[in-house]
Amino acid sequence: MDLRKRPAACLFAELLVISIIKTTCSLSSISWEVQRFDGWYNNLAHHRRGAAGSPLMRLLPARYSDGVSQPLHEPQLPNAREVSNVAMSGPSGWPSMRNSTVLSVFFGYHVLFEIVDSRRSGCPPQFMDILVPKGDPIFDPNATGKTLLPFQRVQWDKDTSQSPNNPRTQVNHVTTWIDGSSIYGSSSSWCDALRSFSGGHLARTPLTDFPRQSDNIYFMWSPSDPSTGQHGRHGLYEFGNARGNENVFTVAEGIIWFRYHNYLASKLQEQQPSWSDEELFQNARKRVIATFQNIAFYEWLPGYLGNNTVHSYPGYQKYVDPGISPEFQAAAMRFGSTMVPPGVYMRNRTCNYRRIINIDGSTSPAMRMCNSFWNRKNPNLQVDQDVDDLMMGMASQIAEREDNIVVEDLRDYMYGPLRFSRSDLVALTIQGGRDTGLPSYNQARVAFNLKPVRSWDEINSDLSRSNPKLFQDLAALYGNEISKLELFPGGFLESWGAPGPLFSSIILDQFQRIRNGDRYWFENIQNGLFTPEEIEAIRNTTFHDVLIAATSAEPGDFQKNVFFWEDGDPCQQPQQIQAKDLHPCTNATTLNYFDGSQAGFGITITALCLLPFVCFILACLVAYFRKSKFRRFEKMQRGGADSAEELAVGITACEWQGPKEALRPVGLDLDLEKRLLVVASSGSTLRSLSLGGQSQLDVLLSNNLHRRALLLKVPKEYDLVLFFEDEGKRAEFVGRLQRGASNEPGVAVREMREQELLNEAVTREQRAQIVETFFRHAFAQVLEIDKSDAGDLRGVPCSKTREALQCELTGAELANALGLKPDSLFVDSMFTLADKDGNGYLSFQEFLDVIVIFMKGSPEEKSKLLFSMHDISGDGFLSKEEFSRLLRSFIEISSGCLSKSQADKAIEAMLQAAGFDNKECITWEDFHFLLRDHENELQFAQLNVKGMETQDRKRPNRSHRVSFITTGVPQTDVDKDSTCSTVEREGQDLRRRFLKKAGLTSPHVYVKPRRERYNRSWLQQKVQQFKRFVENYRRHIVCFGIICGISAGVCLERCYHYGLQADASGVPEISAVGIIVSRGSAAVVSFLFPYMMLTVCRNLITLGRETFLNRYIPFDAAIDLHRWMAMAAIILTVTHCLGHAVNLYIFSISDLSILACLFPRVFFNDGSELPQKWSWWFFHTVPGMTGILLLFVFAVMYVFASRYFRRISFRGFWITHYLYMLVYTLTVIHGSFALLQKPRFYIYLIPPAILFLLDKLISLNRKKVEIPVVKAELLPSGVTYLEFKRPQGFVYRSGQWVRVACLALGTDEYHPFTLTSAPHEQNLSLHIRAVGPWTTQLRKLYAPDILKQLGENPKLYLDGPFGEGHQEWKSFEVSVLVGGGIGVTPFASILKDLVFKSSVKFRVQCKKVYFIWVTRTQRQFEWVSDIIREVEEQDSNELVSVHIYITQLAEKFDLRTTMLYVCERHFQKVCNRSLFTGLRSVTHFGRPPFLSFLSSLQEVHPEVGKIGVFSCGPPGLTKNVEKACQQMNKRDQTHFIHHFENF
Repeated sequence: MDLRKRPAACLFAELLVISIIKTTCSLSSISWEVQRFDGWYNNLAHHRRGAAGSPLMRLLPARYSDGVSQPLHEPQLPNAREVSNVAMSGPSGWPSMRNSTVLSVFFGYHVLFEIVDSRRSGCPPQFMDILVPKGDPIFDPNATGKTLLPFQRVQWDKDTSQSPNNPRTQVNHVTTWIDGSSIYGSSSSWCDALRSFSGGHLARTPLTDFPRQSDNIYFMWSPSDPSTGQHGRHGLYEFGNARGNENVFTVAEGIIWFRYHNYLASKLQEQQPSWSDEELFQNARKRVIATFQNIAFYEWLPGYLGNNTVHSYPGYQKYVDPGISPEFQAAAMRFGSTMVPPGVYMRNRTCNYRRIINIDGSTSPAMRMCNSFWNRKNPNLQVDQDVDDLMMGMASQIAEREDNIVVEDLRDYMYGPLRFSRSDLVALTIQGGRDTGLPSYNQARVAFNLKPVRSWDEINSDLSRSNPKLFQDLAALYGNEISKLELFPGGFLESWGAPGPLFSSIILDQFQRIRNGDRYWFENIQNGLFTPEEIEAIRNTTFHDVLIAATSAEPGDFQKNVFFWEDGDPCQQPQQIQAKDLHPCTNATTLNYFDGSQAGFGITITALCLLPFVCFILACLVAYFRKSKFRRFEKMQRGGADSAEELAVGITACEWQGPKEALRPVGLDLDLEKRLLVVASSGSTLRSLSLGGQSQLDVLLSNNLHRRALLLKVPKEYDLVLFFEDEGKRAEFVGRLQRGASNEPGVAVREMREQELLNEAVTREQRAQIVETFFRHAFAQVLEIDKSDAGDLRGVPCSKTREALQCELTGAELANALGLKPDSLFVDSMFTLADKDGNGYLSFQEFLDVIVIFMKGSPEEKSKLLFSMHDISGDGFLSKEEFSRLLRSFIEISSGCLSKSQADKAIEAMLQAAGFDNKECITWEDFHFLLRDHENELQFAQLNVKGMETQDRKRPNRSHRVSFITTGVPQTDVDKDSTCSTVEREGQDLRRRFLKKAGLTSPHVYVKPRRERYNRSWLQQKVQQFKRFVENYRRHIVCFGIICGISAGVCLERCYHYGLQADASGVPEISAVGIIVSRGSAAVVSFLFPYMMLTVCRNLITLGRETFLNRYIPFDAAIDLHRWMAMAAIILTVTHCLGHAVNLYIFSISDLSILACLFPRVFFNDGSELPQKWSWWFFHTVPGMTGILLLFVFAVMYVFASRYFRRISFRGFWITHYLYMLVYTLTVIHGSFALLQKPRFYIYLIPPAILFLLDKLISLNRKKVEIPVVKAELLPSGVTYLEFKRPQGFVYRSGQWVRVACLALGTDEYHPFTLTSAPHEQNLSLHIRAVGPWTTQLRKLYAPDILKQLGENPKLYLDGPFGEGHQEWKSFEVSVLVGGGIGVTPFASILKDLVFKSSVKFRVQCKKVYFIWVTRTQRQFEWVSDIIREVEEQDSNELVSVHIYITQLAEKFDLRTTMLYVCERHFQKVCNRSLFTGLRSVTHFGRPPFLSFLSSLQEVHPEVGKIGVFSCGPPGLTKNVEKACQQMNKRDQTHFIHHFENF
């Protein structure tokens, strides 16, 4: 037979059997079959019978309320504590009717521990707490009515509790056989833990004859001592019986059998010195078990049952099931509790009854039962002789009477859990019977062939006669229904002097089945354990013999039958023990497991909540140092440092600008015209103060704090406050002032304290407030507007108003208000015209006289005013030079848009076009004729002043304020009182322009839109908007719905599992809310975090765009989806943490029995009850530590990923985002501990991780290829142009972007940039604006001087290309491209690509492209102008319509901008190109009116159903475009699809 084909499990089993056989054969002295410790295979037909962990064997049907598992309780049955008080209370001190000894009672307990242990808590935890009757003198002395005696249902067989045919059946955790399991344990590993493996002995404590003290958490039960509160395993002994340390008396019983085993092993070693440890141990064990069987069955049991006849051994009966019956376990075996005394004597061999040391150090005649539970280091049981004295005392002491009374030590002071340290044994027994589903008393009697009782007094006629009230009260509790009487109370009450007929029948049945079904019973001669002679010797061995062998007593120190005391037996007890003669029982105490943990728990939770704020502070520090480093770098670039020492003019000082401003280093000097110049460190003049025009200079000096401060009062301006290096420098400056000032009366110098001097100064901010008040009052009077429109003037004090009205403006302040430079020709002309008194300042009245014309005048008045501003001689004529100066004053407000030569050329062209080139002088009529085509614009033109933009109620209507869209089309004048729709007019103009260029003519081309489509009800409009929204975002909605659906599904699945299905875990009963919240949120987080990686798989997304998937998946929204998933994940992570915060609190106050159910792999229920502290969960578990680390990592990642910090430190964002690898690693570890469930995170992680790694491999394959830079050029506005070789096989589409790293700046820092080259070009190109540290360093690196030093252009690493929404421009017949600032880069590639494809007759779907370029000035990105110029030259089919918006100027209907617009239109009419850009493209001033523009496109292209709108730029720009598209999509016309990208 080929062994290789055998299953591995079969081979292993065969090898194991062979190994056992060989081991057995090698033990030559062990010729019998060694009995297993766990009870298995005793019955060869039914292997599990009697084994540890087997279910109980029901003799009668279960009595549950639902027939399956739900116990009967109030009100169907009476309160268990009330039954205990009525039926089992009474005085102690009555001796046993048969003189049974206390030794027989506790030997009986030892026998019970040998065959049954069904007290372990079940899983899931289920509770049947007993409500203590209100006012109970022991448990509720304060009459709260809320006291509960804790009761947790015991463990049941998981194969039961399924149906009425298979009701819940409890489990016996020890072997049913009398096989010494209470001595050797119920498993081989348990036994090994008890052995010394030397001489066949059980291990003992050094220097004593006690068992070894417990140090193993898996075997010994270790509840807390209810009298002292001591807990833990220290001080407890190791026995085969897990509950062997329950009280001092069972400890003594266990020690006797421990010693007896070692006694026999020593005897065998003397007889057989060659035997091994195993041989000695197994032979001693075999004899101990046989002896115990004999004593328990033939010596103790007959006496316990009242000398009832025990049938002789019939031989082994293999068909007998020895299983423990619930009737025996939960009722009949409890009869012994009535015989337990309140205290136990201790005596020595001379009959001296010793005094007992109590827990408080006092003494008493006997050891109190209630204070002997779970004692550690009991002072009365310290040495070997103490055990002997205790056994002799129990042998001489008469037990309590066999009646219905249970002593208070068990009924009122039985041990309980620490949270309520005392309990009622009787009530617990009654409640345990209900948990077990015991039949009623009469049902059990019938089952055991006893007549059912018909009346209450039939239960026990003797007791009924002596105490009739007991049965009356009991009947009242059961509603006078005898059929409801439970098994334990009924059987207990019928017993008198011995177990009653029912209990006796149950007990006898149980023991006989155990004996007859035991294949290893010592009398079974077929098992080969003993010879007939050995069997006879065992039958003759009594417990007296065992005691003599195991103690230091002599045979006469114990009576022959130690279970009874007769007259003449040694050492009669002094008296029957009564509770009043003993030390009182310790009262019940309560314990809140969370006491002392509140502060630490709260601080920890608070600290975790503060993690984001800590990371925010950390990010702020990073941002601060990053900015500081960048500022230092910029200073190095400028080649100068801002320090006062570098100033090369006059005296150096620091200017104080206000209490909230930093000191500014300045230089001070006096020129020949007696002007004080305040110069900045860069050399520019900050202020120029004329000293010659002042009659007196007021100078204030500080006379304290080093005397360094100086205040120079400046009339009609803000004061100059200076701090000098020392007093000498200040004195030198004062001397210069005195020499530079007028002779009479000179400089007035006063001294005062420094703080008073600073309070006296008028700062720049204060002066600005005065000027603001000045303008507000001026406009309020000129425009006759409400105060609310001009600003609330009521809050301005009268003194401030007077001060403002007396204020006079300087030229610089007027220029600042107009938004112009102080040296502007316009400002100079206007100031000269308005300053009638020629004092160099404008008074309030002088300002009003001029401003009223600008604001309210007619076009003629405005043009006259403009004319007069430049009519220097005042003769009504302007020379050509003066007229050129007038036009130049308007052109120059374009902030350097045109050079001087361009401006002169433009002016010459305009004069020639107007026919003024031959005139020497120009009149006002000629000037007004020049403006004849623009009178409508001049009508609405005003003079804009800062702060007054929104305060004029007579501002033009919005329809007049839109920018000009077309040029060269005559327009009719508009009536001043009418407000025509500029949207419609401009739509017509744009349509005419398009048709004109296309060579088309149609007198009926323009058709009004069908307005009836808009005349809908509110509901119809909302429905239409909703339909448009769905049409716009259908792909987004589907993907969003799928993600939400999966998230909701996995969340609900976990919630349903732990809320309804996870009964075995105990979650629903313990922490349903916390566990459900934490596990549900964890499931969603486990899904979101892995699949979030797919949204950053740029290579796969780019490939996906080229497939059919692009029709179903919004690849453009990948990053938005990434952000949404990230935000959802972090919110759910916080929810997960909050759920766990609740869980940890509940776990910290839950008993160990509960935690062992929830976390069976972590906790073992050893009865110690005390749960782990909250700190253990946080800092000593893998999930806790990894969870805290994950929170910290998340806080860092999310803070640095915020928009603010991402813009400040992109590298910080990039580096912290690489922590994702740590996140996934920690998450895998976090779940691998499997506290509640098996790890599931990897199920979600593996699929996206594979795709993500594939994407990374694609990028890595490209990243490390060095790309040579062919050309590098530094362009204006901080733009760096890089042209580099196109890698082999590099295929891209216009509008796509790449990630670039410069080898000279670090190979691991990549930044994204859009390609500005077209796909048909040989090389690739980028235009990179220097706005941050990396881009600034890149610009410096490619500076000519640096390149000269390097000798070659630094090389690049390239990753890409990556797809973006802009590449979809060709999918639309009409596309609108909107670029703001550096956001024009993707459109440069698109425009070049479009023109090239058109020139080579390449078929493209796109028929028309509108390019809108929004820029502050056209000089800001001159390279774009070059590209547009190239496009215009190649665009023979006029596919591209370019509109340039210059936003630096004032808005359109400002008077200056109107004049500039007039100049632009005249120049364009003459030269067919823009005055500012030199392009044929239309130039506008102000911001683009996107809504009007898109509305015009509907008129120009009515046949187009969808128009693509692509925007790139700052968020404000793309947001305005998005709003315009949304507004247009509300109409039932052309559908605008918007794709945008922010930078």
